[in-house]
Amino acid sequence: MRIVIAECSVDYEGRLRAHLPRATRLLMVKNDGSVLIHSDGGSYKPLNWMSPPCSLSITAAEKLSETEREDYDSDLHELWTVQAAKSDDKLLLKIYSVQHEYSQDLGHDPGLIKDGVEADLQRLLAEQIETLGEGYTLIRREYPTAIGPVDILARDAEGTTIAVELKRVGDIDGVEQLTRYLDLLNRDPLLAPVYGVFAAQKIKPQARTLAEDRGIRCQVLDYDAMRGVDDSAGRLF
Repeated sequence: MRIVIAECSVDYEGRLRAHLPRATRLLMVKNDGSVLIHSDGGSYKPLNWMSPPCSLSITAAEKLSETEREDYDSDLHELWTVQAAKSDDKLLLKIYSVQHEYSQDLGHDPGLIKDGVEADLQRLLAEQIETLGEGYTLIRREYPTAIGPVDILARDAEGTTIAVELKRVGDIDGVEQLTRYLDLLNRDPLLAPVYGVFAAQKIKPQARTLAEDRGIRCQVLDYDAMRGVDDSAGRLF
């Protein structure tokens, strides 16, 4: 991982346009290719980011053509261009000064250890895979990939591969995680096409909107009913 504290401005170009004016920010460049821009506020979420697969190219200001330099301030130090691999989306980071820079290999990460409820949801859904739909069959739990294990890999009644991401509360980060898994799994000709199901006890509206926009199906799970604690079929309301 590369950590850079720099005075910069940021422009996002793609389906939407966004601009971050010149200020001092924390830039994170991860080994998976992602680039994240943070401020000293706003909790844990970055101000803007580019998820992999993408590429980063860095051009020193003196290497820019005279025409290109006219578009930037005279004290520009570097221009970072982060280009998405599967779309025209890109981030342009104009670096004016670098206060601190540090690189560190973090090594292998074992991943998140799920709490009791998430672990139980995974086990119960694997045992009751037809909760997702009639004719569904389980391939395996914790299907390994280069970027971490997929909670559940299954097949629907037509034999199409389905990747399932499980959460207690489904938020945007969970949708992004499943999107990364789908991008990777769909490169495997033995599995493709692979479709996603985002399953949780509760799914936030913003997460549902993002998931459905990306063709990912959302499914709310009744944890008590799956455990046999609550007979939901016998309720009046």
